[in-house]
Amino acid sequence: MTGSLPYLLSALAYGSFAAYLGSRLTRSPVPRPATPAPGEKIELRTRWQPAWGEQTIVAAIMALHAFSVASAVFRGGEVFLSVGAALSAIVLVTVVIHWLGNFFYNLRGLQLLVFPVAALFALAPALLGPSHPMSNTGMWLLTAHVVVALLAYGLLTIAAMHAMLLSALDRRLRSGSLPPVLAGLPPLLTMETMLFQIIIAGFVLLSATVLSGLLFSEELFGMPLTFTHKNVFTLVSWAIFAALLIGRFMFGWRGRIALRWTLWGFLALVLAYVGSKFVLEVLLGR
Repeated sequence: MTGSLPYLLSALAYGSFAAYLGSRLTRSPVPRPATPAPGEKIELRTRWQPAWGEQTIVAAIMALHAFSVASAVFRGGEVFLSVGAALSAIVLVTVVIHWLGNFFYNLRGLQLLVFPVAALFALAPALLGPSHPMSNTGMWLLTAHVVVALLAYGLLTIAAMHAMLLSALDRRLRSGSLPPVLAGLPPLLTMETMLFQIIIAGFVLLSATVLSGLLFSEELFGMPLTFTHKNVFTLVSWAIFAALLIGRFMFGWRGRIALRWTLWGFLALVLAYVGSKFVLEVLLGR
């Protein structure tokens, strides 16, 4: 129980903060900005000021979560990246990216997705158990590969959540009923621009992850590149996001088409890493 305490405290902190935000956002909505006219320049930073008190609280929760992730990954001088620790680390990166982005953009509506998910997956290392220690952990190349992969997962997780929020906002606007929690969000065009900025950054990092895996597979993992479940779905995810960006810049894809491609790309990414590790470690015990 003592070993699980950091995970439990992180989950409780995220859950409590999510409940606080939910009650505050539903009681005190921010007036919704006007939708830009066609051809009008979209300014993403206009009149947005972060809530410094909330940002400070989140920073403290992130520090606690980082300690719990470090406790799961680094044990006895060895590195353990189990499926639970990987999920928790990815969600931590997601929260950090959201926290940093909130200094510049209005991402408050996204908090009601980010923090409940973080509360759930902060417990993952305790629920999904340990794994075997990683080999070649002293190699800088492997460290760089893992860090870039985690950043890519974090950015594309934020993109998927952003796409879900954008879809909910679009449906509510079409129905003419906008709940208070969505009322303070930026206009649809602004949010769509933000979504593609996130996707571009995530795609660049995912490309670096794929390229390093293709070129240095034997040095990283001690074996030549093979088309495993993980590698196939990673390439599928990369291809989906590449097609989405091509469609965006060459054919002007937006709206529901862009949202569907974003979610399909994220699903393939989840199946690539989390799915394979879950089957191997949890179901097969390997």
